[in-house]
Amino acid sequence: MPRRRRQQRLERVLGTPALFATAYGNVGSSIYYALGLVAGIALGLTPLVFVISGVIFAATAATYAEGTVRFPEAGGSSSFARNGFDELVSFIAAWAQMLNYVITIAISAFFVPHYLSIFWEPLRTNPWDIVGGAIVITLLVLLNIVGIREAANLNIFLAVVDFATQLLLVLVGFALIFSPHTVFSANLHWGVAPTWSSFFLAIPIAMIAYTGIETVSNLAEEARDPPRDIPRSISWVAGAVFAIYFTLPLIALSALPVHRVDGGYATLLGEQPKSGGGGGFANDPVLGVVEHLGLHGTVLSVAKVYVGILAATILFIATNAGVIGASRITYAMAGYRQIPEIFRRLHPRFKTPWLSLLVFGGIISIAVLLPGKTTFLGNMYAFGAMLSFSIAHASIIALRVKRRDREMRFRARPNLRVGGVDWPLFAIFGGLGTAAAWLVVVVQKADARWVGLGWLTLGLILYASYRRYVVHAGLRETVRAPILIGPAIALEYRSILVPVKPGRESEEAIDFACRLAAERRSSIAAVSVVVVPLELPLDADLPEAEAAANEALDSAVAIGELYGVDVVGRLLRARSP
Repeated sequence: MPRRRRQQRLERVLGTPALFATAYGNVGSSIYYALGLVAGIALGLTPLVFVISGVIFAATAATYAEGTVRFPEAGGSSSFARNGFDELVSFIAAWAQMLNYVITIAISAFFVPHYLSIFWEPLRTNPWDIVGGAIVITLLVLLNIVGIREAANLNIFLAVVDFATQLLLVLVGFALIFSPHTVFSANLHWGVAPTWSSFFLAIPIAMIAYTGIETVSNLAEEARDPPRDIPRSISWVAGAVFAIYFTLPLIALSALPVHRVDGGYATLLGEQPKSGGGGGFANDPVLGVVEHLGLHGTVLSVAKVYVGILAATILFIATNAGVIGASRITYAMAGYRQIPEIFRRLHPRFKTPWLSLLVFGGIISIAVLLPGKTTFLGNMYAFGAMLSFSIAHASIIALRVKRRDREMRFRARPNLRVGGVDWPLFAIFGGLGTAAAWLVVVVQKADARWVGLGWLTLGLILYASYRRYVVHAGLRETVRAPILIGPAIALEYRSILVPVKPGRESEEAIDFACRLAAERRSSIAAVSVVVVPLELPLDADLPEAEAAANEALDSAVAIGELYGVDVVGRLLRARSP
């Protein structure tokens, strides 16, 4: 029987809904803890802070949409920087991203037990909140080692339920308790509570949701149709997030307004709970909103249980998205010889980067979680995220200048053509915003400044040493790792490629392939091709053809399920003769 060896790669199995759900699970979840973190700093200006961060978020989303379609590989801003600048800048962006993911995993997992404290009060305090968070991280690392589709499918339904619940809270809040006078007058003490320095610091803290955009980028290698799925999923996330960030803080500050305390100002949204009960809602701010929503009796009890369970579940998803992102960025870094190649090796059975998941998604994240200092974690996230996003914006600008005349499959807007260059206004605005936010954190927060700079210094030392003594290459030189070769496989049965199109013939071909695959417990790759006429761009919108192709793929997957065979669908585009 002829045999061949195959290249090890991440499987392309994720469509727009899966990408959206994974990102929104991270982005949308931030409201469950960022609301308390920001309110404790920005007080009555919290709604304005979220609006400003939402505008910068939109610009950053446009940058990531364009960059990820150009370079559909795991890496995000690191990949953009490699093509826009060089490998050294790429490493700095990747190392900052790694910090973001570690912090996101830790802070999301830490807040899971706080929302579950509706069932057991000790989960609100140390050490049980930390123990619970560590258990969450451990479970998710094991789940992701088993395989990406198991982890991604967990998100889709729950992300939709989460968004619907947040919208419902907003609608009920506007109907029952929203007070324009409280939000736009009584809560405001300009320049006093908060001070201007605190106000500007709150903006990068509110950007803690941005890791979701990096998550989509790092899943690009697993997107079924990157030019279509990635921009669409990012636009869905941006729209959903802005809708919540624009409205829910208004309800929260109506329910828990700013008040005087000990000669100053505070809101229960940003105050810590007391050990014996009572106090503030900094660790579970959305539950605080529900408690003060004007509900009573059984309705209030049911609402608290529902929101507590949902919030814990969504934070679980956010932790999962962070674990996925951390493993994928290390996979990409190892592929470009930025870190040891062992982090790129895939599990022989599950085809996942198991060592990256274990070390960065698990061990380091749990170590960061153990002190339980959420304010410090927020500051550190802002340090890494704002640096990474600033590099991403700068890279897109540089790419527009370097490759001004090349055809692009996707070009984000708005743009301004000057000197033969389509200058990306979104990247210019976003870059100025994120760079200013990074400087605010560096200047105002000594702990984040020194720990963040220490993280970068350590990374650069390790990178330089690895490049010089192991790779034997320059710091700015791009070096690809050799292709990983998996175990020999039987060509006829262990991996079967089947082209499909609408019609009975394709169904019969899939049926026959499934019978062969079932005998050897192997998998099938079903490929459907959308033919693009020569007069149209390759990424032209062809909804009818795409719908027919996806229908054929769905039919192939359904037939595979009948046989218990794993069928992986892939949508491709090609030119017609």
